[in-house]
Amino acid sequence: MARLFGTDGIRGVANVDLKPPVAYALGRAVARRLVPEGGALVVGQDTRRSGDMFVAALTAGATSLGADVHRIGVVPTPALAYLAAAGPFAAGIMVSASHNPADDNGLKVLDANGLKLDDAIEDELEQLIWRSEELGGSTNAGLGRAHDARGLLDRYVQHRHGLSGSVDARSMRVVLDCANGSGGVVAPDILRATGASVEVIHNQPDGVNINVRSGATDPRELQRAVVSAGADAGFALDGDADRLIAVDASGEVVDGDQVLGILAIDRLERGALPQGALVVSVLSNGGLQQVVEEAGGQVIRTPVGDKYILEGMQVSGAVLGGEKSGHVIVLDQTTSGDGIVTALELLRVMTRRGVSLAGLAAGIPMLPQQQRAVRARHKDQWEGDPSLQRAIEEARARLGGAGRVLVRPSGTEPALRVMVEGPDAPLVTELADSLATLAGERLN
Repeated sequence: MARLFGTDGIRGVANVDLKPPVAYALGRAVARRLVPEGGALVVGQDTRRSGDMFVAALTAGATSLGADVHRIGVVPTPALAYLAAAGPFAAGIMVSASHNPADDNGLKVLDANGLKLDDAIEDELEQLIWRSEELGGSTNAGLGRAHDARGLLDRYVQHRHGLSGSVDARSMRVVLDCANGSGGVVAPDILRATGASVEVIHNQPDGVNINVRSGATDPRELQRAVVSAGADAGFALDGDADRLIAVDASGEVVDGDQVLGILAIDRLERGALPQGALVVSVLSNGGLQQVVEEAGGQVIRTPVGDKYILEGMQVSGAVLGGEKSGHVIVLDQTTSGDGIVTALELLRVMTRRGVSLAGLAAGIPMLPQQQRAVRARHKDQWEGDPSLQRAIEEARARLGGAGRVLVRPSGTEPALRVMVEGPDAPLVTELADSLATLAGERLN
């Protein structure tokens, strides 16, 4: 039986792969495992139409075992994380598939500190889900209650205003792409608190347009808008605002690796990067590692997934970490990836140093890198396929010691992910294409 929890909660096509009974059982499992008697949990959602359905199922499950549920409505995932930690809550559940297509949805469980759960606790929850009906239930007097807690979002906004108040961006013009997602409820106001002029696009969610031709996964319209407006920078959130991709004044994309490099070099120069450590995933560009190490820092790599980035930061004492996708954790500001905080940090560096985003990004040259996502019914069988293994080894040999090939099953989609990196751009593209084609043939 496949594991329910992936690298970022339980995900699937809403009402097809991921159905309300799973959410109901998860609500019961969380109430039994994480919430003490008389305790409560907090639940939020992004703008997907299926969110209401899953919140209702979670609420029914948790209250059936006596837990109170505080529903905060449409919020960014980092806001849910902040409020789960602010309490008094024993856990939090975010209903979101983040950057995934609108038809998907997901269930992310956080602990009382607003942190994602250890794999071992997820395994315990999964076992409780499978035997949900054995958990019993409370009679009328012992049922939990559902509370409308939308007003709690103000706590998160006030905290982020404290961060934006220390950034003087009155000379800056910014375009913000909200991806028709949950970041749109708070991000424009928080960024405007810096004094910047903020033009907002893709902030008309209708339940089905989240991430559609917009946001961090597709910043093309943002690129055009930045150039058209003569803006200094553009910021693209994803559907739940835990990621950020930036665009410079000329319309060039500045991805998560370059953002991490900009923030890391600035902190190294100011002596504000403890241990000189930057934590990234195995997917992050080798060019980023080279720049940071040449500046006197160190790069620590972890498996893919922000929960593993955070674990690496906690172990190493680092305060900065993240992924190429734009999921950046600034641990002295927040305990989770927050695209809004990342935007504030970029504005802080740009205004303090008086350097354009393009100028800052130019200091973080990237090695040619190509990534492919291959739809694969048998994504977990890639290591057992001799033809695919031979092709991977041949690709590594052709790249030599200066390149990398990384193949892994996606933790959030039925796909195999292929990454090829090296100094020779045409060769990198050729190898990425050939491996992706072969994987599609062999694993379907």
